[in-house]
Amino acid sequence: MNYRISLCLLIVCAFAENALAQSYQRTALGVKANIQSMDVEVQFFSPDIVRVLKQPEGTVLKKESLSVIKKPQETHLDISDQDNIVTIKSESIQTKLNLKTGSISFETISGAPLFTEKDYGTQFTPVKDADKATYSVRQAFLLDKDEVIYGLGQQQNGKLNQRGQKIYLRQENMKVCIPFFNSVKGYGVFWDNYSPTTFTDNAQETSFDSEVGDCSDYYFMYGPGADGVVARMRDLTGQAPMMPLWVYGFVQSRERYKTQFELVDVVKKYRALKVPLDGIVQDWQYWGKDDNWNAMSFDASTYPKPQLMIDSIHQLNAHLFIVSWPGFAPKTPQYQEFKQKNMLINFDTWPPGANTRPYDVYNPEARDIYWKYLNKGIFSLGIDAWWLDSTEPDHINVQERDFDQPTYLGTFRSVENAFPLEHTKGVYEHQRQTTDAKRVILLTRSAFAGQQRYSANTWSGDVVSAWPTLKRQIPAAVNFSLTGLPYWNGDIGGFFAGAFVRGGGAKNPDFQELYVRWMQFATFTPMMRSHGTDIPREIYQFGNRGDWAFDAQEKFINLRYHLLPYLYATAWNVTHNSGSIIRSLYSEFGQDKQGYENNSEFMFGKSFLVIPVTEKGVKSQSVYLPAGTQWFDFWTGESTSGGKSIEKATPMDIIPLYVQAGSIVPWGPKVQYATEKKWDHLTIRIYPGANGKFTLYEDQNDNYNYEKGMYATIDFIWNDKARTLTITDQQGEFAGMIKKRSFDIVLVAPGHGNGLTVPTPDKTISYNGKGKIVQL
Repeated sequence: MNYRISLCLLIVCAFAENALAQSYQRTALGVKANIQSMDVEVQFFSPDIVRVLKQPEGTVLKKESLSVIKKPQETHLDISDQDNIVTIKSESIQTKLNLKTGSISFETISGAPLFTEKDYGTQFTPVKDADKATYSVRQAFLLDKDEVIYGLGQQQNGKLNQRGQKIYLRQENMKVCIPFFNSVKGYGVFWDNYSPTTFTDNAQETSFDSEVGDCSDYYFMYGPGADGVVARMRDLTGQAPMMPLWVYGFVQSRERYKTQFELVDVVKKYRALKVPLDGIVQDWQYWGKDDNWNAMSFDASTYPKPQLMIDSIHQLNAHLFIVSWPGFAPKTPQYQEFKQKNMLINFDTWPPGANTRPYDVYNPEARDIYWKYLNKGIFSLGIDAWWLDSTEPDHINVQERDFDQPTYLGTFRSVENAFPLEHTKGVYEHQRQTTDAKRVILLTRSAFAGQQRYSANTWSGDVVSAWPTLKRQIPAAVNFSLTGLPYWNGDIGGFFAGAFVRGGGAKNPDFQELYVRWMQFATFTPMMRSHGTDIPREIYQFGNRGDWAFDAQEKFINLRYHLLPYLYATAWNVTHNSGSIIRSLYSEFGQDKQGYENNSEFMFGKSFLVIPVTEKGVKSQSVYLPAGTQWFDFWTGESTSGGKSIEKATPMDIIPLYVQAGSIVPWGPKVQYATEKKWDHLTIRIYPGANGKFTLYEDQNDNYNYEKGMYATIDFIWNDKARTLTITDQQGEFAGMIKKRSFDIVLVAPGHGNGLTVPTPDKTISYNGKGKIVQL
C-alpha cells in the first residue's frame, strides 16, 4: 500500500514539475517564464541583438539603462518548444531557453553553437546597499576552450586576449572598465551593470559578478565578426558623431603652461618653425591655487586677458583645449551652489588636502549647473575643445562608507562605473544646445559603454614613460576599440617622465628614443597628442632641424597631415557605418588565427598595418603579415604575400608600416594646419594586386550641418584585372564644396609612390563632379 501511494505521489510530482517546466508566455519581444524562483525574459531588440533579463521572482524592476538607448525594433520571431526547451528564432540567430534550469544558449540560424549560460549560473545574494536591501548578482557562462575574446574596456595588462583573467572592473586612472567582450566566434556580450564588477575567466566558467544589482541584465549581439559586433554595440548604445577635421591634426600639451603668454608662445614657435600644429592644451591651475580648484575662471595674475589669449591662438590658425574637472574646492561658487542643493558626492577627490568634492553627475539639474558655469566662464570666450580630467573620478582616502553616498540615481556604489558616461553626457548635450556651429570634442580619462555618442576621445591616463608601458598601449587601444568605442589616444612619451630628467630631459638620448617611438605609434591613433610632466615635450625642446630627434618627429607629424583625407574619411565611416579607426588583425582577417592574439600590431582603418617599435635600441623588428592578401611596404613599395613573418629594418625614422593590396589612399597636401589648403589637388595612391574601393568624404569641417545632409562623397573603385580606376559622380553638396579639382593618380610600385616622396603621377585628371574611368 505504501509503495503504491509513493509511486502515485512520484507520478503526480513529476507531472506537476513537467507542467510547471513547460509554462512560459510569449511576449511582443520574445518569451518570459518563471524558473528556479526567477522571472526570466528573453527580448529581441533586433534580429541580431537579444536582451536577457533575470530577477528574483516577485520583484518589481524599475531599471532604466544608462548605456542602452535603442528601442526594440519589430522583429519577426518563430517560437517553438520541445522537451522543456523553448526556441526563439529570428532571421539571424536562434535563442534557446531551458525551462528547467533557466539557462539560455545562442546559435546561428543553421544551429552552430555560439554562446551559452552555465546551468544554474545566475545567482542573487542578498546584500545591503547603504540602507537598501538588494542583491549582488552573478552570471556565469561557458566558452569554448580555445575561444579568444577581446574588450573589457582598456586594461593595462599587456594582453590582447582576455581569457584566463580575473579583473576587478572599477574605474581608475589608467584603467577603463566596460563589462563587454567581443568573441572570435562572431558575437559580443554587454553586461549592463554600473557597480564595481569582477570579471572572471577560468577553466570552469566565465562570469560577471557585480556588487549591486536588482537583476541579471545582459545583451547578446551577433555580428557576425568583430566589425559587425561593434556595429551592433553602436546600434544599441549610440552612434559616434563626427569630430572636426582639425582635431585629427597634431595637438601639443604639457603639465602645464603657467601663463597665457607661455601658452600662445608655443603656438608661435611651431608656426615659426613651420612644423604642423592644430591644437594646444591648457592644463590645470589656470584658475589659481588649489583652494580655488576648478573655478572655471582665469586667475588674473597669470591669465589677465583670456579673451586676447584665445583670439591670438585662433589668429594663428590653432585651437585651444582647456581642462575641467568634476570636483570643486569649497570656496568656489560651484561648490557652494552644489552644496546648497545637496548635489555633492561626499568623498575626497583630487587634489589631496583641498577638501574637494565631485558633483552629482547623475543629476540632470546638477549637469545644468555645471554647464552654466562652464559656459559663462570658459565656453563663451571661444574655447574649442574640452579636456575632462579625472572622469573616474579620482577617489582619495577611500572609505567603505564613501560608496554608500547617495546620488540622484542611488548609492555611488550602484552607479560608480557610469560616472564618466554621465559627466560627458552633460557637457556634450549642453554644448549642442548652446550652438551647432562648433563640434563637441571631449578628451576624457575614463569611459563607459555608450560614451561614443557624446563625442568623447578617451586617453590612457597618467602612464609612466617606459618601454613596457608603450608596448602595453597597443593591446589597450585595440581592446578599447573592440568594446565599441572608436576614439582613443595616449600621452606621447608617457606622462611621468621623471626617470629621464637626469641626463638632460628632452636632450637625454634615452628619452628621445622612447619619445620618437611613442610618437610614431600615436601617428596612427585617433588623436595625435603630446603631453606629460617632468619634461617639456615641444619639438624644439629636442633640438633643431637637422638633429635626428627633431627630424624624426617632424617626419611623422607631416605624415599624419598627408593622411588627413584618409583619416577623415575613416572617421566618416565610424559615424556613418559604425566603423573603427583602430582595428584588430582579427577584425580584417578573421580566418587567420595567427593574428588572433597578436598584441604588437593593429590596423589603421582598413588599409594600413601598423607595427610600432616598442623596445629600446632595436635595429629590426619581426613583422607578421596576415594571410589572404599581398602587402606593400609603405616606405619602399616592395610587395610580398601574407601569411608569414618577415624582418624589417627599423632606423629611428622608420617603423614597419604596410598597406594591403587593393587599398586606395588619398594623399593630402603638405600643410601647417589641417584646413590651410583645400583638397583640390589630391594624390590618389593605388596599391594593386586586388580590387578595391575607397570613399572620399568632405564637409564643412566643423559644424553639424552634415547631420542635415550637407556633405559630399566620391567613390574610387579599382579593378585590378582591367587596370582601371573608376571615379564616380560626386554625391551630395554643401556650401563651399570644391567643384573643380584635379587628381594625381599613382600606381604604387617599388620606388614609385612610397613614403613621403612626391612621385611623378601616372595620370593627372581633372574632375568637376562627373564620373570618369581612368585606364592605367
